[in-house]
Order: sequence, then C-alpha cells, then structure tokens
Amino acid sequence: MKNLAILGSTGSIGTSALEIVAAHPDRFRVSALTGNSNLNLLADQVRRFSPIRVAVPDEERAAQLKQRLATSHGTEILFGAEGLTACASGAETDLVISAIVGSAGLIPTLAAIEAGKDVALANKETLVAAGPLIMETVRRRNVQLFPVDSEHSAIFQSLQGHRRKDVRRLILTASGGPFRDLPLDQLRKVTPAAALIHPNWHMGRKITIDSATMMNKGLEVIEARWLFDVPADKIDVHIHPQSIVHSMVEYRDGAVIAQLGIPDMKTPIAYALSYPERISLDLPPLDLCALGKLTFLEVDSRRFPCLGLAYEALQHGGTAPAVLNAANEVAVERFLLGEIAFPDIPLVIRRTLERHEPVPIRDLETVLAADRWGRETAAMISATALVEGL
Repeated sequence: MKNLAILGSTGSIGTSALEIVAAHPDRFRVSALTGNSNLNLLADQVRRFSPIRVAVPDEERAAQLKQRLATSHGTEILFGAEGLTACASGAETDLVISAIVGSAGLIPTLAAIEAGKDVALANKETLVAAGPLIMETVRRRNVQLFPVDSEHSAIFQSLQGHRRKDVRRLILTASGGPFRDLPLDQLRKVTPAAALIHPNWHMGRKITIDSATMMNKGLEVIEARWLFDVPADKIDVHIHPQSIVHSMVEYRDGAVIAQLGIPDMKTPIAYALSYPERISLDLPPLDLCALGKLTFLEVDSRRFPCLGLAYEALQHGGTAPAVLNAANEVAVERFLLGEIAFPDIPLVIRRTLERHEPVPIRDLETVLAADRWGRETAAMISATALVEGL
C-alpha cells in the first residue's frame, strides 16, 4: 500500500489522480490533500478518502471547510504555508503528487524533497524557477522525481533500458494549441474564451493559455534540461497536432524511440504512481488505423515567440527562468481578466526579462526574490500597457 499526498487535489491532475486511487484501493491510500478555492469539491474528497490532514491557503477558508465537514470527520484541517508543508512532509506519506498550479508549488515541493519523499511532479514551474536548487536537493536527499507531464513521462519511458550517454537529443511534441493556423493579424482579436478551448486536452485555465502561447512548451524545455540533465541545444520541439506521440528520444545511432497514447493524463499519472509497474486503466485503446496519419511541423517563431523567450532565459541561466515564469503568470492573469491582448503576453514577458540582471541561484530566498521582482515588474508593464499600449 502506497500512501499519497496530493498537493492541488481539486485541479485537473489532482482529480484524475484520485480517480486512479479510487479504482485501485488495494494499492493506494490518501494521506493528505491540499486545495485552493473549490472548497465544495475538497470537502467531498475529504469525505471520500479520509486523509489524515488537509490544507487550504488561509484561515478563513479553513473555517469554511470545517463548516462543510461533519465534526467527526477526523481529518486535521490546516492552512497557510505551514499547512502545505505539513501535508507535503508527513511521516506517513510515501509519495507526494505535486500538482499545484504555478510557482506556488515550489515551497511545498521542496519541503517534500527535504523530508525524503519521492515526488510525482506535475508542477513544472518548480524546476523552471529553481532547477539547480531542486536537483541538488534531490541528489542530497536521495529521492526520485517521477515526471507527470505527458511529454516528460514520454521521455522518461523512452529512456528506460538505455544509456544516457547515447542520447543525441530529446524531442518534445506540442499540439500547437487552438491558434496554430489562425492568421497572424487575427491574434490580437483572440478572446480568453476562445483561448481556453484546447483542441485535444482538458486542462486548467492557466496551462491551457500556456498551450495557446506555447509557453507551456518553453517551460517544459527548461524542466527537461534539469530532469534529464540534457543541455538546451539538445532539446527540440515539434508541433504534432494529433497529440498522440507524446515525445521522443533520438539516440546517437539514429534510432528514435517514442511513447504514444491517447491524450489522457491518467496514463502518465498512473505510471508515476506505480513505477516501475503499470496498472490497468479504464481508457479506450489507441486506434492508429482509425487515426490514419501522424503529422509533425516546425514551430513558427513569429506565431509562438514565448518558446524562444524560454530558450533565451535558459541560456542566461541563474534567476532568469524564475523571472520568465513569474512574468508569464502575471501576463496570463491579465489576459484572462481582459486587461491585455493575447499577443501582449510575450511582450510583457520580454520587457520584464530585458530589465532583469540574472544572478546565480544560491538558495530558496534567491528564487523567491526573483519571483517577486518578476511579478512586480510584469504587473507594472501590464498596467502601462493599458494606458499606452504595448
């Protein structure tokens, strides 16, 4: 029996993970849950899975959650950073699923690693913002990071049984989002509602916008650099509209090994939970004959400038990726609020990066300071855009 702490249990990754747990009660038990604003769903999850503890962002939401639960439920209700850390590092937990959206997942994920917990990592921003620090802690605490992103899971699976020194390059695939064929002069008319309709995947709001701008692929490039210890010049991105080939590894003898499957996050989640075993999932099989063809395209840098910004931040190193991520989170939020246009997202990020002088990542405070600076600067640039335009 494996005890799981799920950070971000009410999001798309968290709810899918709990469906897998419910289907395999002989293999998994929930020891801790954390949620944000969807308290009704979180309360339902607590009733169903009876975790030892649950955490929410603040005391007010903790009180509201208590009201929704019977007084005899037996689950300890915590809040704030201390509550998140307690859920991530509980002695009874074997594996932590890090699925909090954005850089908010950094501190509890690091706490889990420091506590010696293996981590199923869905929160790519943790490695984007603090890759050197996270990987040094992983090595020091001798824990394992299991990738949950479909692309990194595909690479992880395609590396099994092969020598890392034989790898020529990693190839991340991207759907291209909903606007890969939209005329460039129409991008400024894109609405948040249109950007939130992904052609293949069902995801949260922030990552869906990141898919439309292709920043999600930029963040994944940075994550792959740290997860697999591969330099940026050996990580390529191809657009693959069908989202069937989730990523590939090319070896120095010319062999390319890929992982294929239907676009459903339960597959990579389940592999991270059960590794090295595979467990049964109630998913339809992949029918390649019905699909007919698989297509691949080069990335148009004019349409997807965010990908290039991610490569630039990775090249600059130090705190530049943390600032990139912070600026992106602010720009996406402003777009969803209708305050800036869709093409303004990469412009806000670029102008923020241009003002930043990267420094080496020495400790967590260095990362958090860069994150704060990036947010404040991006917010200022976004506000100026409302008046002057970008």
